[in-house]
Amino acid sequence: MKPNRFLQIVALGIGFLFLYVPIVSLVVYSFNESQLVTVWTKFSVRWYQALLEDDELIAAAWLSLRIALLTAFASVFIGTWAGFVLARMGRFRGFTLYTGMINAPLVIPEVIQGISLLLLFIEMGKWLGWPAGRGIFTIWIGHVMLCISYVAIIVQSRVRDLNPSLEEAALDLGATPFRVFFAITLPLISQALVAGWLLSFTLSIDDLVLSAFLSGPGSTTLPLVVFSRVRLGLNPEMNALATLFISVVTVGVVVANRFMQNAEKRRLALAM
Repeated sequence: MKPNRFLQIVALGIGFLFLYVPIVSLVVYSFNESQLVTVWTKFSVRWYQALLEDDELIAAAWLSLRIALLTAFASVFIGTWAGFVLARMGRFRGFTLYTGMINAPLVIPEVIQGISLLLLFIEMGKWLGWPAGRGIFTIWIGHVMLCISYVAIIVQSRVRDLNPSLEEAALDLGATPFRVFFAITLPLISQALVAGWLLSFTLSIDDLVLSAFLSGPGSTTLPLVVFSRVRLGLNPEMNALATLFISVVTVGVVVANRFMQNAEKRRLALAM
């Protein structure tokens, strides 16, 4: 084996160990009976049972799940149009401002975004009476603002790689631009939409900073609950919760990857 090849394999192995050994140990210790998260005693599912009886954690998880789903769909809907405009509309008047507004959430710290939105909602509530309080709606707005940028960048890069001859052929055959977009362009960028949806869902369900600024009484998300508990000490119940999330995410990634592979095969078949 060549030395360079050997070094590549070693570096890759170290990287995978660094990434996945902590995750594997977390999953293993979620089945530990001991209350000490680093001391193994014997196999048990007591912490999964305790998790099912934890009403605060379950309520926070359902709230985060609802917000993440709403955020993912809204971000894909708005971000797709934003990315399409960036890729196809050329340098129109105000293009620089438009690009800066789309990319701003990528470079502005979340703390600044959270404070800005908090002050905005406070002033709107003072002058307009809306929103009356902070809750699921204000959190959702903050998460959508953050995730649109990621979806727009993904869609923009995918649209630029498309072969325009397919769309031009549809236009020559009499299809309207909207018909071409929904019948030709949208299926071809479906992989980017799935990737943007998954990224938006992950960013939303994992967000702590924006949620801390935009949440109110009765709207505590899962990251906020976990963060408040971890500050008081590690709890094996958190290992069980993390294991469930890892399982759900793994299944979701496998399904999405399968869908993207099938979509790529259909795209290649159509291109041929």
